[in-house]
Amino acid sequence: MATIDEELGQLERDIRQLKIEYDQYFGGGRKRPPTEIEWRIDMLVKRYAERGGELKFAQRFRFNNLSQTYAKYKDIFRKKVALKEEGKVQRHFGAAAKLIEAERLKKEAEEHAAHPQAFRMTCSAPEREADKVEQLYEAFLQAKLLAGEHTGKLSRSSFNEFVLKKTKELQKQKNCKEVEYVVETVEGQVKLKALVKS
Repeated sequence: MATIDEELGQLERDIRQLKIEYDQYFGGGRKRPPTEIEWRIDMLVKRYAERGGELKFAQRFRFNNLSQTYAKYKDIFRKKVALKEEGKVQRHFGAAAKLIEAERLKKEAEEHAAHPQAFRMTCSAPEREADKVEQLYEAFLQAKLLAGEHTGKLSRSSFNEFVLKKTKELQKQKNCKEVEYVVETVEGQVKLKALVKS
């Protein structure tokens, strides 16, 4: 039986795959839309929407971001399928589609910035609180993806090192026990702040 985190990871991969397969379909590389993968995503989204109470905060945060991304893609796909069926789709719509997608993502990021959903986590010994650091990493990664920022240079190990170093640094400087980390989107830019808890 897969764990919730494994299923959420699968959901994320499926959403990415769905976008690739739809792009192939609209570009003429596939004969039929990828309905099978869509059905699988629908089932998972529906299941977790009903079982929201079983999710930990970070899992719920990740699930909400994934289902928002999926709903956004679904809306784009539905409109494109309708156009394709009406025969209005030009074969070379790649650049136009990218432009529409970029505009939509920008708008999404602006809306998200207007109503930021901050993720907070407090820790005192990151080396013993791997779960918390993992949740913080996931929240930071999801927020960056949602804001349309590049995540290529982000790695779990360097992030863990950063949190460990920063926590020890602040504890020493400010003589405090706990450090609170906040992930928030400010004007479309994702910030990770470390605050001292007295």
